[in-house]
Amino acid sequence: MKPFFSTLPRNILGCFQGRMILWHAVLIVFTAILVRSGFDWFYFCSTRSPLLRTWMFPSAPIGGLVPLVVPLILIVSGYINSRARLALTGWAVGQAALIGSLLSSSYKAFTGRVHPEHFIGTDLSHDFRFGWLHGGVFWGWPSSHTTIAFAMAVTVFTLFPKRRWVGWLALAYAGYIGLGVSMTIHWFSDFVAGAILGTVIGVVVGKTFLRLAAPPVSPEL
Repeated sequence: MKPFFSTLPRNILGCFQGRMILWHAVLIVFTAILVRSGFDWFYFCSTRSPLLRTWMFPSAPIGGLVPLVVPLILIVSGYINSRARLALTGWAVGQAALIGSLLSSSYKAFTGRVHPEHFIGTDLSHDFRFGWLHGGVFWGWPSSHTTIAFAMAVTVFTLFPKRRWVGWLALAYAGYIGLGVSMTIHWFSDFVAGAILGTVIGVVVGKTFLRLAAPPVSPEL
């Protein structure tokens, strides 16, 4: 538990330091391009298939449940089986999920983007209500489901450099969550922005906990 809280403030700040701040500019620019080019609306109109909705709609509840359940399972299993690395992984993905929720909700609080309706009607993809809490923190830009999923997945990918298959499975999960919500409850640019923001968080958190997991170097005699 101590690594979770002791590194939390530093990792939040780390998401805005150095080269990481540039990625925040990138996600804003990508969003502007996708919105102004009309791609968001084109993508929305092209993904109204009932079959796609059947396959992708579970991404929303799954993306909401996994960040709560998986870290807890890893932490408890690690302590029960005396596997410190497993427990540390649980704390790492838990912290990544928390930071993902905090940062995506902060963006939403200032941008107030209108979420898409379930039917093809008026083009709402350009509607942002900039200010403070004009659109709440649950709907809008970027997608919290995507941000949290990619933050957790990239954290896992970073923590297991010698077991890449684990990281690729985590990224496949994140991709399903992100694409799933982009076809149901979010705009495509919400997904793209969430994936970029989540990757930034995952890299910062993953590197921090990878250093904590490294065995201490014995002093030379």
